[in-house]
Amino acid sequence: MRKLELLSPAKNLECGIAAIDHGADAVYIGAQRFGARAAVGNSIEDIRTLCQYAHRFDAKVYVTVNTIVYDEELADTRSLLEQLAEAKVDAILVQDMGVMQMAQELGLTVHASTQTDNRKADKVRWLSSLGCARVVLARELSADEIAAIHAEVPDTELEVFVHGALCVSYSGLCYASQYCFGRSANRGACAQFCRMKFDLLDADGQEIDRQRYFLSLKDMNQSQHLGELIEAGAVSFKIEGRLKDINYVKNVTAAYSELLNAYIKHHPEAYERASKGRCTYTFKPDLRKTFNRGYTNYFLHGRQPDIASFDTPKAMGEFVGTVKELRGNSFNVAGVASFSNGDGLCFVNSNRELEGFRVNRVEGNRLFPLKMPAGLRPGLRLYRNNDQEMERLLSKPSAERKIPVKMSIRATEKGFSLQMGEVVATIEAEHQEAQKDPRENIIRQLTKLGGTSYTCTEVDIPADFNYFIPSSLLSELRRQVVSLAENNVFLGRKQRFPAEKTKVSLEDTYRNGYLYNVSNRLARLFYEQKGIAVSDAYELRPQKGPVMQCRHCLRYALGFCVKNGGHKPEWKEPLSLRLGDGRTFRLEFDCQHCQMNIYANE
Repeated sequence: MRKLELLSPAKNLECGIAAIDHGADAVYIGAQRFGARAAVGNSIEDIRTLCQYAHRFDAKVYVTVNTIVYDEELADTRSLLEQLAEAKVDAILVQDMGVMQMAQELGLTVHASTQTDNRKADKVRWLSSLGCARVVLARELSADEIAAIHAEVPDTELEVFVHGALCVSYSGLCYASQYCFGRSANRGACAQFCRMKFDLLDADGQEIDRQRYFLSLKDMNQSQHLGELIEAGAVSFKIEGRLKDINYVKNVTAAYSELLNAYIKHHPEAYERASKGRCTYTFKPDLRKTFNRGYTNYFLHGRQPDIASFDTPKAMGEFVGTVKELRGNSFNVAGVASFSNGDGLCFVNSNRELEGFRVNRVEGNRLFPLKMPAGLRPGLRLYRNNDQEMERLLSKPSAERKIPVKMSIRATEKGFSLQMGEVVATIEAEHQEAQKDPRENIIRQLTKLGGTSYTCTEVDIPADFNYFIPSSLLSELRRQVVSLAENNVFLGRKQRFPAEKTKVSLEDTYRNGYLYNVSNRLARLFYEQKGIAVSDAYELRPQKGPVMQCRHCLRYALGFCVKNGGHKPEWKEPLSLRLGDGRTFRLEFDCQHCQMNIYANE
């Protein structure tokens, strides 16, 4: 029986609790420092509280300590790791090999972050041999590639992204933000270079196209392909979004939780959820109504067109119809969608820019904007990127999670016992014969579990059980068994380490030594002991080499990849991208490895 884990993001404690309530088996969250989203740090006390809440349901909390750190930060990093160990976190995600070693010395379970650039089975095997209990795979992998890795390294847990924003560069290998703005993606401060406008130039500096978002990808959505990822060998399914709000977390978590449950229902002998509890919702989860730039399944089935959003890096949302007729300060919509006052709508105007507006009043399919958009025309496709009705539902308590339990009451020599799951509570009391059937009151008192994580589905009372027990004693017995059950969850938690102990070597992976992201003496010593030649991290000493390595390829996206049946381009290469400030970046099409490398033109 393989356990399947839905892993949700948490910007803060509130989002983390909401993720658990809406069906997450695990949550990942950042601490005060050293996380790949520097803008969303959390106190140790909040992380401890989240652990206590999650562990009630046997759900887990993973903390991101997945930036590279500098020598002068090593002491603070160790102190943070010590506090996380004391807070009983279930694992930490790491990129820096120095951080990994410190974490293991403290007995923490380590997961290799996607920032360690995990594309090949050899890399996964090597990380597992170092003591990583899990490896987070690159977003760019196909289902077949994931299956091949699982076949070669079957005992290592594989985590895959299933939903959310996509980085255009392989994770851990993007230095564009550092180069342009002094803000390192490997230090959690990405300035989103890939969401900016560029001109596309040929070798002579002539414009091929201008002011497009050539590196801005759509958002990942694997909701219809979870089965393929499960069969490929993945065990954890990760939702991106530690910068997203609580309503995003609620809706997306609930949607994927229901999909996982449906898959398990059809394969009950093979799979089960990794945590306990059943969720009920006050809303119908709908991924179309959550922030998105348009959806793609990316490289799940290999290379395909239309994975990028050249017109805008902003959220477009769900398609709701086409503009039919403009009349004065209103227009009507051809489509079946219903609208609410306050809905946010948008469209791509004639300048290929996203133009948005808010609906002030709705009369059937006729909409009255607060201000009529200048670019609105009949025939334009209309999208809703803010659904007022959905936001209203999600702004309230919208889910409840309960663990179904069976209770068994028995008479003991000195009183009574109550078993719930694996725990048993006892109480001393006189045995008094009941004058009337006691079952109804016993069931009523024992099943009063409001305010707890449990719901009673059955109370087992022996046929010859005919004792009068005061309601106050039944309530005390119930309180004791609930307390024991909750404490049993915490006492039973253990750190996980991979079984594999064999020494595994890693061939030099990169031509450029800075790509190992070595920024401190511990990481440098680690690689030296492994016989791997490295140089200083790009953040310490900028060096010649690509500032991005991408599976996304502009030549392919524009229809000019001859290798994949495209037209032969008429332009003269190499091509370049030009930022608004005039800086240019050369594109190298590495057809042997089917990737696009981006270099800064000095």
